[in-house]
Amino acid sequence: MGMKKSWNKYITVIGMSLCLAGCAGSGTSAAVGHGADGDYAGDEELVIYCPHPLEFINPIVSEFEGRTGIRVYVQTGGTGELLKMAEEGSDPPCDIFWGGSLSTTSPKRELFEPYISPNEDMVRDEFKNREGNMSRFTDIPSVIMVNTNLIGDVEVEGYGDLLKPELRGRIAMCDPATSSSAYEHLINMLYAMGDGDPEQGWDYVEDFCRNLDGILLGGSGEVYQGVARGKYAVGLTFEEAAAHYVADKGPVKLVYMKEGVISTPDSVCIVKGSCHVEEARAFVDFVTGKDAQTVISMRLDRRSVRKDVEEPSYLPDKEDIHIIYSREDEVNSRKGTWLEHFASIYSMVLEEDAGMSGEVGSQ
Repeated sequence: MGMKKSWNKYITVIGMSLCLAGCAGSGTSAAVGHGADGDYAGDEELVIYCPHPLEFINPIVSEFEGRTGIRVYVQTGGTGELLKMAEEGSDPPCDIFWGGSLSTTSPKRELFEPYISPNEDMVRDEFKNREGNMSRFTDIPSVIMVNTNLIGDVEVEGYGDLLKPELRGRIAMCDPATSSSAYEHLINMLYAMGDGDPEQGWDYVEDFCRNLDGILLGGSGEVYQGVARGKYAVGLTFEEAAAHYVADKGPVKLVYMKEGVISTPDSVCIVKGSCHVEEARAFVDFVTGKDAQTVISMRLDRRSVRKDVEEPSYLPDKEDIHIIYSREDEVNSRKGTWLEHFASIYSMVLEEDAGMSGEVGSQ
């Protein structure tokens, strides 16, 4: 049976099971076991650490298992949390690190085993595995997700609009120290609102933190789920998470920031010390192959890194988005400093708010 018919049938069949699996999403610590009743079965399984949402993971992993006979165990969680686990050699030991933006995973690239997939020839030039151990998986622009039922007549076209008083306390954003999608937005804010100089963007970040009104979520899943379910009017997330709801005709829309959008790929990497190197290579080859990349684009709402796979029809062409670029060396070298600066600004804003509340209460 051909790829298209096989995967179309497969996705139809698993539809109900994915709904039952729910939207654990990035930042929710959970294990997805295939072929082992949800439990880690030991050394015979390929172990993958992955921050992708469950509804994204399940069809790809199950198809890989069906085609190869290789059993897989997936540990989900936030990108930062999973990188720490991989670095510390947590149990079960990780064979594949799949997901997380390049800005988050690249500083930890010493964790990964050298491997160049045979699919690399079909990867677009801007997504080539130049490091030799970080295969690009998908292309992920940062977006603002808007709940069309809640936003009313508040116009949201970019970051500047998120400072409007009507949105105070109605913005979903998670901690950039634990979520790669939030860290990507922090990078995007700094470059976009600093007009290319990230150090000039911190005044905006401070004003933005004030408009969060003390709300900073733990994981990226809480952002897109919260907006989709009407808990927040807007959320800062990555394109695929929001596009999933657009494809399902939910009450949401995507806003590509008029000040500029940074589109950063994620990666799929083999972890050094893997006991299943051949199986791990097979997984990298599978998820970067044309079959899987076509399904990822046509059914799972992401942009492919391959030259021979088109973008989802309901997403705008990248040529129609104001794309801006960060400086990779600067982002990698400044990550720790930027995260500390964000945390200090957020703490300062909380203290200011607490002080004002105390003054009001004492009057």
